[in-house]
Amino acid sequence: MKYRTLGNGLEVSAIGLGCMTMTGALYGSSVDKQDMIQLLRSAHERGVTLFDTAEVYGPFANEELLGEALAPIRDQVVIATKFGFDIDPVTGMRGAGTNSRPEHIKAAVEASLKRLRTEHIDLLYQHRVDPAVPIEDVAGAVKELVDAGKVRHFGLSEAGIQTIRRAHAVLPLTAVQSEYSLFWRGPEAELLPTLEELGIGFVPFSPLGAGFLTGQIDENTKFAPTDFRNFVPRFADDARKANLALVDAIKSIATSKGATPAQIALAWLLAKKPWIVPIPGTTKLHRLEENLGALDVVLTEDDLAHINTLLAKIVVQGERLPEAVLKMTGL
Repeated sequence: MKYRTLGNGLEVSAIGLGCMTMTGALYGSSVDKQDMIQLLRSAHERGVTLFDTAEVYGPFANEELLGEALAPIRDQVVIATKFGFDIDPVTGMRGAGTNSRPEHIKAAVEASLKRLRTEHIDLLYQHRVDPAVPIEDVAGAVKELVDAGKVRHFGLSEAGIQTIRRAHAVLPLTAVQSEYSLFWRGPEAELLPTLEELGIGFVPFSPLGAGFLTGQIDENTKFAPTDFRNFVPRFADDARKANLALVDAIKSIATSKGATPAQIALAWLLAKKPWIVPIPGTTKLHRLEENLGALDVVLTEDDLAHINTLLAKIVVQGERLPEAVLKMTGL
């Protein structure tokens, strides 16, 4: 395994594991709990140290899963979780939107600690910015948790540039999490330069474009009725057909490198900056091993220039999230 350092000296495996799909049925199919416990432990055996979860995944079920699976190796892993939605920490009942009131943050963290079977959270993210609570108040609440030894590092997820700067001024951020991949390159305009300036690490979620960049999805693919991709503009029939040009380009590079499309997509992210740590999610051991194989794929400056040339000819069709989600989250 290769390792990377996020902000404030947090060392993690160069590829982490996004655990959201290990509970629930985001992609339309359920999974077996014991299989997921074994997968989490197998990931650690292969060198993965960064495991990403959130209270809202379930709610609560995902943190409980990680708590059980990682308890025997707790001192060898970095657990990242998130707060920020209006969820009752005891009942799991969800409200209509975000909630980052300081008292709610503290209650959410206490509940997460119990579910994760740990005395501290290695990396705590605000899951979504709460427009009703100044980010300085959020950072201040997390700072109190850091001072109490319950949290070690602070992060933001899907936050804007000014929010990042304001939070960082109160409590230095270790990482920012947002979507970033060959399928969505929005962070390149402002986010990446800001993070580099401030010395903050970047943890891209959905680095394989919700499976699209694996090359396993085409215009004829039918998603399960409950699969969230049925509601994502980029996966609409016409958009998906047009976006296959991107996959074809990635496949051509994969062939030349003796790699898979997924490995090229991850290797591209790793080559962008040394403080980028993607967190692809999976529920299958062979996909985990394939993803980790990206660490052995070397993309030279010429390779990256060639990829940029190919990308310049392709315009990805469809928004990355439904309009209703964009409005709800303020992204």
